[in-house]
Amino acid sequence: RATVHGQHIWLLEPQTFMNLSGKSVAALARFFKIAPEEILVAHDELDIAPGQAKLKRGGSHAGHNGLRDIHAQLGSPDYWRLRIGIGHPGIKAEVANWVLKKPAPDQRVLIEDSITHSLKAWPAMLAGEMDKATLLVHTTKPPRPKPPRPE
Repeated sequence: RATVHGQHIWLLEPQTFMNLSGKSVAALARFFKIAPEEILVAHDELDIAPGQAKLKRGGSHAGHNGLRDIHAQLGSPDYWRLRIGIGHPGIKAEVANWVLKKPAPDQRVLIEDSITHSLKAWPAMLAGEMDKATLLVHTTKPPRPKPPRPE
């Protein structure tokens, strides 16, 4: 348990195999009476390039075995996910090895940068401003300034 920006949060790193992580998530949620929509799961995402992250609520597990177990144990897919891009190896048969190995140094830097960028959305998440948090996570470049209006 921690307090961040005046909000009490629970940080959970399951000590199970990733494929069984739902057991820990559901146990914490039941014990502290945490609704699925109040849960944020950070996970690797094959369908997103390294250096990018996406924040979304609900949806399918898309074949991710950790999410599959969380869905099953919570009895709901209606939790928030911070999807950290790791890219796809390009060949389906290589996916298992890809997700288990350490990323190449250049990809590791991109992944770490996307995590650092995503942390900028924490204050909005803690305030329950998930639309704002989503925009912050999805925006990787500063907005272009608008040209001055002609007078």
